[in-house]
Amino acid sequence: MTESQKEALETLLPVLGVPADCNDLRTLFERPAPLIVEIGCGNGQAMAWMASNEPEHNFVGIEVHEPGVGRLLRSLHDQGSSNVRVAMRDAVEVLEQQALPASLDQVRIYFPDPWHKKRHHKRRLIQPPFLELLAERIKPGGLLHLATDWAPYAEWMLEALAEVPVFKNQGSPFLPRPAWRPQTHFERRGERRGHDIVDLLLERQ
Repeated sequence: MTESQKEALETLLPVLGVPADCNDLRTLFERPAPLIVEIGCGNGQAMAWMASNEPEHNFVGIEVHEPGVGRLLRSLHDQGSSNVRVAMRDAVEVLEQQALPASLDQVRIYFPDPWHKKRHHKRRLIQPPFLELLAERIKPGGLLHLATDWAPYAEWMLEALAEVPVFKNQGSPFLPRPAWRPQTHFERRGERRGHDIVDLLLERQ
């Protein structure tokens, strides 16, 4: 962790962080606006870009990696974004304890760890129980946006989604990268390795 990231965690997380006693993410913002949650925002590159390019939305970024959170906080401060709050906690805990049912307009999960080895597949984030939790927290008509550069994980996602029929696929089965998703570090690395980039967009019925 760099000194700048350490300083950001010390000085900016108390201002831009999600308090532990928050039980409704929507109350973190002074204005009413559609609420988008990004799970696993990594080094914050995508979140900072989205916050700047979608000022009409409120955002909550969830990430446990401290250097990544520090970098995101620094980026938000430097660009003057006031529409983002950051939760440095496990995503399941945040969703279960701090998001009310049908309170989220969108959830975005970009390039989660594919856990390539078969014996590690149980560690993958996208599993039917997790999707059921997302279905409870996303409002009807809301969106779930997934992206991966690992084709077998994309197929896994489709199989898991088939067990949660309240999500209706908006692609056939995949779609081109939507304009609101910037290219990420992981995406460019995947492209250099010859991986296909896959986007899945699901509407909560």
